[in-house]
Amino acid sequence: MSPVIKKKGEHFHLPSKYLLLILTVLCVGMMLITLTTDFTKGPLNGIVGAVITPFQAGISEVGSYLSERVDELVEIRDLLTENEDLKRQIDELTLQNTLLQQDRFELYQLRELYELDQSYEGYTKVGARIIAKDAGNWFSSFIIDKGTDDGLAVDMNVIADGGLVGRITVIGPNWARVESVIADNVNVSGMVLSTEDNVIVSGSLELMAGGKISFSQLIDSDNEVMIGDKIVTSNISDKYLPGIVIGYITQIDTDANNLSKSGFLTPAVDFEHLEVVLVVLDRKQTVGEP
Repeated sequence: MSPVIKKKGEHFHLPSKYLLLILTVLCVGMMLITLTTDFTKGPLNGIVGAVITPFQAGISEVGSYLSERVDELVEIRDLLTENEDLKRQIDELTLQNTLLQQDRFELYQLRELYELDQSYEGYTKVGARIIAKDAGNWFSSFIIDKGTDDGLAVDMNVIADGGLVGRITVIGPNWARVESVIADNVNVSGMVLSTEDNVIVSGSLELMAGGKISFSQLIDSDNEVMIGDKIVTSNISDKYLPGIVIGYITQIDTDANNLSKSGFLTPAVDFEHLEVVLVVLDRKQTVGEP
């Protein structure tokens, strides 16, 4: 049965492919008639005005619409290409900015080390970078990238941020472990710089949670030691060179015996943020050493 012919009682339905074919033939026929016939004269002039002209106007509008859409697509493609180029430029500028910030930070660190070097110009020093540390927030024990091949040895003092960090306890050819003065069970013989009274500075990671460590055995019968006074390593220290800043007194308490005092100090070094240090190549000489 023909796909066009329907059974009795059914509505007439023309398949879309036939409709498209008829419209195509009609369009082609009108185009040929328009090209080969002059409709501006004769009785068909009215038909041209009523049928063909509106049809041509419709085709013109469709053509204009399609042309605009093509132009928009071209513009969108150009914008997408430009957007990709801008993204690439932003990525490059971000990378350059990051590198510049790193260079600026390293320059700042080098300036600090230079100033620190000038502060302790009487000692021979070498710079080193921290490459590993123990677990936790504090640099209580860490590894530096210099060792015996660079002239380092056990018990050499390590400084940074204008003050004492600690000393080398274990060493290899190209690395060394540094134990900080804030580590538990570390005691340093110190001295109040303003009065030359001796104290014992004791490390404590628990106290460092509050940004401080303790000192004890201060004999200050004249009450001359004040909050804010600087504590440095003393001449009688067996492992540390004299005159290196340990920290600043923040609290002073009289002990139960009423003879000595103890309290707390804020370390001169920021033990939460360390990257580079200076190792003092001079070592403290003790009795019996050549």
